[in-house]
Amino acid sequence: MKQLILNSKPDRDNTVRLEGDEYRYLVRVRRISTGEKFSAVTPNGDETVVQVLSIENGVLTGKCSKPFEADSTSTKTPAVILFQALPKGDKMDLIVRQAAEGEITEIVPFVSEFSIAQKSAGAQKFARWERIIKEARQQSGSKTATSVRQPLTKKELFEYWEKIKTDATGLLFHHEGIEHESLHGYLYNVPKVVAFAVGPEGGFSGAEVSSFLENGFKPFNFGDTILRTETAALYCAAVIKILLLERDSWELKQMK
Repeated sequence: MKQLILNSKPDRDNTVRLEGDEYRYLVRVRRISTGEKFSAVTPNGDETVVQVLSIENGVLTGKCSKPFEADSTSTKTPAVILFQALPKGDKMDLIVRQAAEGEITEIVPFVSEFSIAQKSAGAQKFARWERIIKEARQQSGSKTATSVRQPLTKKELFEYWEKIKTDATGLLFHHEGIEHESLHGYLYNVPKVVAFAVGPEGGFSGAEVSSFLENGFKPFNFGDTILRTETAALYCAAVIKILLLERDSWELKQMK
């Protein structure tokens, strides 16, 4: 379901005043009118339903009609992080959009050996990625507050991994002959964080593969199929998310 991601919290009486981009999105794009209701997410990730009280002088005033407290009884899946080697051109825009729609928790771009793009994304490009995430979440209804980092070097990437790997499982998508287990096997114990690394055009170099494996990443692939980097990111995210969502119904075969 489509939703609006609010830029600011409702006031004490649960009223919101929406102007600028929020107003234009609701009134001009979605054609919301007085008395109607729409789904929204507060800046801290809580869900609410807003009933429109008035629309005048470029301001939409609405009343939030249910509590903001998150449902503590709901089952949460582990955080999923995409380590994406920078691709060429504007492919990163598509990857960011698809990751946000797929409820990826964090997108971490980095420069690999075969990356054509440079480390510096530039303020405009980074702002575009953040805008793409917001648009994708509003369109898809994703409740996950997907974030994106400024691109890292490989050294910075592994430094970040070192900070989170205690409670995490790292997965390396690589198609060339490395012996590996099934994704079910890697995710069977349901870690708190799942991070998966996808290479750029041309994949990872042998040295990079060795570095990932030395840092505890587990290799996996999808048979002999060679995927484009933007396809691989979406494909891997989808498979991982489905396995985590359906983990209660798994029947893991005994591995010999």
